[in-house]
Amino acid sequence: MFNWKYKGSGQWPFILHRASGLAILLYLMLHIFSIGSIIFGEKFYMDIHHVYGLPIFRLGLIGLATLVAFHAFNGLRIILMDFTNFGVRLQKQTFIGVIVLTLAFLAFSLFMNIPRILGGY
Repeated sequence: MFNWKYKGSGQWPFILHRASGLAILLYLMLHIFSIGSIIFGEKFYMDIHHVYGLPIFRLGLIGLATLVAFHAFNGLRIILMDFTNFGVRLQKQTFIGVIVLTLAFLAFSLFMNIPRILGGY
């Protein structure tokens, strides 16, 4: 279906970095609308924010925080690649490091927030 010309170890980090950036941008636009919805009245604003208190949205915020963490760690990996002599040679290993750090962040986020999600605030 797709015929990727470049299939090196930097392809997936590149695609995931772009996708996470777009997802963060979409959240930012939703957040701006959410905060700006006060111009439609207090009831509309409160109805929107009541929906955000549902467990599925709280899990979504953990997912968003994980995307932000991945994007940040991968950005540091890109900086390391650009400004060091060994960055490109260790591209695969540094990406694995980014994945490990992101999964550690996700585990910590779940550990801290699952009681809130299941039991409320």
